[in-house]
Amino acid sequence: MKFRPLASALAIASAVAILQTPSYAQLSSNVTVIASGLEGPRGLKFGPDGYLYVAEAGTGGTTSTVGQCTQVIPPIGPYVSGNTSRISRIDHSGNRITVASGLPSSQNAIGDFQGISDLAFLDGELYASLAGAGCSHGNASVPNAVIRVNAKTGSWKIVANLSRFLQEHQAMYENPPDFEPDGVFYSLIAHLGRLYTVEPNHGQVFSVDPSGDIREEIDISRAEAHIVPTSIAAKDGDFFVGNLGLFPVTPNTSKILTLSRECPTGVDVPGLACDWDWGKLNVVGSRAGFATVVAVGFAPDGLLYALELSPAAGNPTPGVGKVVRLNSKGEIEDVATGLSVPTGMTFGPDGYLYVSNFGAAPPGAGQIVRIAVP
Repeated sequence: MKFRPLASALAIASAVAILQTPSYAQLSSNVTVIASGLEGPRGLKFGPDGYLYVAEAGTGGTTSTVGQCTQVIPPIGPYVSGNTSRISRIDHSGNRITVASGLPSSQNAIGDFQGISDLAFLDGELYASLAGAGCSHGNASVPNAVIRVNAKTGSWKIVANLSRFLQEHQAMYENPPDFEPDGVFYSLIAHLGRLYTVEPNHGQVFSVDPSGDIREEIDISRAEAHIVPTSIAAKDGDFFVGNLGLFPVTPNTSKILTLSRECPTGVDVPGLACDWDWGKLNVVGSRAGFATVVAVGFAPDGLLYALELSPAAGNPTPGVGKVVRLNSKGEIEDVATGLSVPTGMTFGPDGYLYVSNFGAAPPGAGQIVRIAVP
């Protein structure tokens, strides 16, 4: 087995997470579980009200679209779907409150669930990225999309049809055994009036504005081939993207790419180090030494943090996930260990780091943990 796409990688994680976390891999002392019983928690963000909002992938369903459209091929597909994904709010006592429910959720043939993948707040409004919709995921009526959610009523509407745009803007590198026609959009951030989302299977980053304008910002596969980019953060006009890598895991082979619209001095000739594509983001640098990166973000102190799903060699293993950071010397150091197939992280206004733990695990096993950053 030479590789695993994001969907099947998470499915492996789901299977192994059923097992009890090994006793030798307990949560580090700076990690506290604050909420449990979640159904595939993925991306999470704090809202303007100070509460933590969590995307939950859901429990899939039974609806099939076999015979209606191109399906994801075995062993990953075909998918079946239902309306079981939701967005939750966690209060200051760790209680879960449903914000929106009945959102598209799908399950592939090897057990992974996809649904709402991440959240972002822009101008006080809640947005979400859908990864469990689209005809190839068993849902013929709702595409994968960026949606706007009314956090008071739970109603929602499609802002941008990502399934259609993805199919109209094919990536340079596409591997048929690893092909998801509707994509599996993984992360979402708000930056300077636009929403940025990463599609790991095709290897592209797209941006959307509140009116629905969609742009392809970069085809990462053009420079990096099939590295499975997952997560994105922004700082000082540049973007930073972490990648999951291929499965089985080879430690220390994932990296964080630096993306910029400005080519560094001396390498602004097309075909040189930047491989420049004018008007779009370009890869201008990278830092290796990571493994299975599923989230990146900057702390209030300006340091870059990364969440690693399962950085040990082989297939995903519960209890080996961790948070690492680039310290002031540029060295990669552990921040928190003992996590089990974590899938998302965000810094809170209180200075703590919050992580979706058991995110790629069976529904009901999901946790939110709070990490005191040393």
